[in-house]
Amino acid sequence: MSVDDTPTPEPTHDGHSWDAGVYDRDFSFVAAYGETILGWLDPRPGERILDLGCGTGELTARLVASGASVVGLDSDPAMAEAFRARLPDVPVVVLDAQAPWPHDGALGGPFDAVFSNAALHWMPRADSVAGSMASALRPGGRLAAELGGIGNVAAVQGAVETAAQELGLDGPRWRRYYPSPAQYAGVLERAGFEVRQVELTDRPTRLHGPDGLAQWYRLFGRGALSHLADDARDALVARAVESVRPRLFSDGSWWADYRRLRVLARRVS
Repeated sequence: MSVDDTPTPEPTHDGHSWDAGVYDRDFSFVAAYGETILGWLDPRPGERILDLGCGTGELTARLVASGASVVGLDSDPAMAEAFRARLPDVPVVVLDAQAPWPHDGALGGPFDAVFSNAALHWMPRADSVAGSMASALRPGGRLAAELGGIGNVAAVQGAVETAAQELGLDGPRWRRYYPSPAQYAGVLERAGFEVRQVELTDRPTRLHGPDGLAQWYRLFGRGALSHLADDARDALVARAVESVRPRLFSDGSWWADYRRLRVLARRVS
């Protein structure tokens, strides 16, 4: 199934859309920090792996280089187009993973593993996604995933919420999913997984350039702030940036207060 012939359902997250070029240029740390969970996955030659939330394919290329046979899955057509430009021989499916997954073999499963980096926190319908991941795996197949954990970007998001109150604006409409280790382990267990390893870590992350935080809001907060007029949104971002500067700007750089949840699990049966 190609990008062109795959229907794109209405989004079930916060209506977010992506600028693939900005993502690759200014937020390359997203893939760079995926090295750890890639190590947890330990891909092997000949395995069939589904890269859930594949984005522009930077980590997918690492999976392919391991000798695995990979299928990418992403909800955003712009990301999928960039993926195809990077990896023209690797299939990619455009699908909101919170919606029902196709059961007609369109994804090419069953898979030996599902890999996901920095994507599952965009999918608050966690039980539905976990069930679909389990169904896509062969019995004994594994899941290796990293997502935002409880408290992720609390200062970043809190600053824009406070700024909205101060300016008398309708606040951001976040629909993100930042679970605790226990919460996400429960989600996976209900879907038929056995959790083998779970880890929650603080990971302060340097943002690119002197306007790094404003860029973060413009890219990662685009959907949550899309209900505001451009001038109101710009004023809101500017106020949020200045209010949080004493906490998040140091050594000449902006730092986002990321917390990451990593999990390794296997489908029981």
